[in-house]
Amino acid sequence: MCLSIDGGHIEFLLVGDARSLFLPDLSDYRRAQSRLCGLRLVHTHLGREPLTREDLTDLALLRLDLVAAIEVTEKGQAGQVHIAHLIPTNGNGRSWEISNPQSVQDLKPDFFDLVDDIEKAFASQVPTQRPGDKRTRAILVHVSEKPRNLAEDSIQELEDLAQSAGMHVLGKILQRRPPDPRFVMGEGRFKETLIDAMQSDAEALVFDMNLSPAQVASLSSISNMKILDRSLIILDIFAQHAVSREGMLQVELAQLRYMLPRLGAKQRSIAFSRLTGGIGGRGPGETKLEIDKRRVKDRIALLERQLNKLTERRRLRRQVRVEANIPTISVVGYTNVGKSTIVNQLTGSNVSVQDALFATLDPVSRRLRFPHEREAIVTDTVGFIRNLPEDLLDAFRATLEELHEADVLVHVLDASSKHIEEQYQLVRDMLAQLGLQDKSCINILNKTDKIDRNDLPGLCARFQALPICALDRRSLLPLTDALSFLLWGEKPIMSKESNVVG
Repeated sequence: MCLSIDGGHIEFLLVGDARSLFLPDLSDYRRAQSRLCGLRLVHTHLGREPLTREDLTDLALLRLDLVAAIEVTEKGQAGQVHIAHLIPTNGNGRSWEISNPQSVQDLKPDFFDLVDDIEKAFASQVPTQRPGDKRTRAILVHVSEKPRNLAEDSIQELEDLAQSAGMHVLGKILQRRPPDPRFVMGEGRFKETLIDAMQSDAEALVFDMNLSPAQVASLSSISNMKILDRSLIILDIFAQHAVSREGMLQVELAQLRYMLPRLGAKQRSIAFSRLTGGIGGRGPGETKLEIDKRRVKDRIALLERQLNKLTERRRLRRQVRVEANIPTISVVGYTNVGKSTIVNQLTGSNVSVQDALFATLDPVSRRLRFPHEREAIVTDTVGFIRNLPEDLLDAFRATLEELHEADVLVHVLDASSKHIEEQYQLVRDMLAQLGLQDKSCINILNKTDKIDRNDLPGLCARFQALPICALDRRSLLPLTDALSFLLWGEKPIMSKESNVVG
């Protein structure tokens, strides 16, 4: 078997057995989406069979100019030749074209013209993005044994995360099976997914799970695409939104802890070097991905010392507030439920508000004035989400300590979300994990303008919550009354439908 370049020179001579052979590393050859690799694969089939699925998979994944299988007759002579080359899918689902077999003597194609025509066809494909759109093009993958409705909800949230990270989602793949320990979805299915992704002009595969270092290495070994997981997307969103020194230190610490176990093998370093310059490459940067474990550990230790100093400063500031007898209110909840909008309406401030996941990263504290010359400090905290990376949660321990010092928690729920039950329970579980399950808490239902008014009493009763619309400042009056009651014992003036959890 041989691999040859366009000029007809032999580039590699490979010897296998009757079942298989190993191809060399072709990563140095061009991989542009509109270009072919520059190599033609010519090999023999001793069983006189046509092109196999493996032949066509290699053709697509390696973007070979073409693949040819020569039959070997019983007398050891060359028989018919089977040839295939790539074609643009154009929506028909076919990735290649197989020519009718013909004898070696009758084979007279002009390979140069053929390759040129193929590359022109790829170059003329309708682009999947508008000109100037530099977002990373991605395919989302969910593999689990969850019921289909839960799997669809999970991958929908992953799509929201990917879009918040600045990705252009081209498609989603759902597979119900136990995740494979090496290739997540099985090697054969993964290769098929790669082919479909390449035909869609995708640049990355995003898995709706936290990949192990071994899985990243295995997936990257047969693909030059970016291999990302849920944790890396969340970390990237945090890296984009961190603006304060403390926030940037916390994000960098979480990223380095995430990367550390993935720097142990050459393949893993190569896999992560592909991530730089886009999703997964913000924060520590490319150089941090290539340094050895000792230097990474040294950097982690330095960041932890700096964060400990910031933690001490936070403790001193809280002590000043305690001595001044100023109570603290912390607003908590699932990400993107409207916490920042509520803080703005309560305090008349201008905390950044976006309809996106994790738009608020750095905690923001503002003064809230009550009647009778009373005041409190309201703190807007980072939102929770399912499968929040442990490294991230640990890195933000200094920020989360603000919750321990709060006199009252305000738990914001999105009344319009179909996942309100799951989001409510997740936040309660996170608060219990932080040891805050016994702290005074007021539940509020936000975005009530987006639901049927007839459903509101039932939701309020189920979650023992106050109904509000953060866009309507007047709807917040029952909330301020409830806060006055919990903080100073003043009897609130609330409607009969309102309920407060104390």
